[in-house]
Amino acid sequence: MFTLIRAWTVRLLSDTGRAKPWVSTFFLPRPLFENEERVFLMSKKKYKGIDLFCGIGGFRLAMEDNNVECVFSSDNDKFAQETYHANFGEVPEGDIKKIEAKDIPNFDILAAGFPCQPFSYAGEKQGFNDEIRGTLFFDICRILEYHKPPMVFLENVKGLKSHENGKTLNVIIEKLKELGYFPHWTILSSLDFGLPQKRERWYCVAFRKDVDFSWPKPIGGHPTLRDIVNLNDDNPSLRLPQFELDRIDYHFSIAKPGDRVKHDNSKYEPHTKKGKYGIYSFQKPDGSLRFHVGDVAKTQIQEAFYSCLDTYASTIIANRTPKLWDIRRKLSVLEAQRLQGFPDDFKFPVSDAQAYHQLGNSVSVPIIKLIMKEMIRTYDKNK
Repeated sequence: MFTLIRAWTVRLLSDTGRAKPWVSTFFLPRPLFENEERVFLMSKKKYKGIDLFCGIGGFRLAMEDNNVECVFSSDNDKFAQETYHANFGEVPEGDIKKIEAKDIPNFDILAAGFPCQPFSYAGEKQGFNDEIRGTLFFDICRILEYHKPPMVFLENVKGLKSHENGKTLNVIIEKLKELGYFPHWTILSSLDFGLPQKRERWYCVAFRKDVDFSWPKPIGGHPTLRDIVNLNDDNPSLRLPQFELDRIDYHFSIAKPGDRVKHDNSKYEPHTKKGKYGIYSFQKPDGSLRFHVGDVAKTQIQEAFYSCLDTYASTIIANRTPKLWDIRRKLSVLEAQRLQGFPDDFKFPVSDAQAYHQLGNSVSVPIIKLIMKEMIRTYDKNK
């Protein structure tokens, strides 16, 4: 006699590396247990996490990869909420400022890629939170103060390190310490972790004990855009505008290796920087093509940047999608999500413009997974 079992299991998709739940049906010999109740349970998650300013779920993917159950997510962008829902089956809560800390379920890990905002440095300080009141970091602090989770994982732009001459970072670190945490921070580039994008970001993990923490080591190799680009994609919507193609063609029609090429600036108003100083182009040793404002010696004002298949992309940001001069187009949404380490089956139920925007605001998934893995390993070792 056999018993029919329907059990939730986890299947690892070999092409994406992403775990997905699925229902499998199979038979086992009976009796399975002494009593008549036969229940298969999904393996219990080791820790619980919350995903603040979650965007489309880069931190959530890292939680799934590290056996962490996400019990709460929050983002006030309605389009990001749509994408999050399409991939994780739940709609994040809205504005975190309107959510009481006591209404958030208990958790072990607070993860947040929070916006970089200036703090108040002048005037009388009325207490612990006076400097940060009104900022989104304040909301992180009030949640930490209430719940006191053992692990914190934060991400921000590289510029946080020098923002307001370092004052902003100093406030963040000091506030974490005042809340009873021992923070560790660094700057890491996605290029060192398998993605063909030089995306440098500030990362911070914090524990309630003073422990030794080691950041993940670069995995080596030289990823290029050729690794992620589909050369058969000839979608006309990806093609560069004719004005840009003409400038690229002009550069290569007259440039010799190492040349800076001066372009026609008569189409720009004389009082503008472009009209006054002109536009120059220069091909870097790695093959990328750079346009800048200024004379042949003044290259500090970048006007446009084009990668190529055999190098890496510039940082993808919310209002800028990487372009390649050699294939004469920008990256597709699929290629842009690969650039950020999202699996190919990740869904975008929004417009392409919104998808690019969301990917530009997201974290690079592989590096987040590795940091979270090391953070949990460190916690387990020292708890």
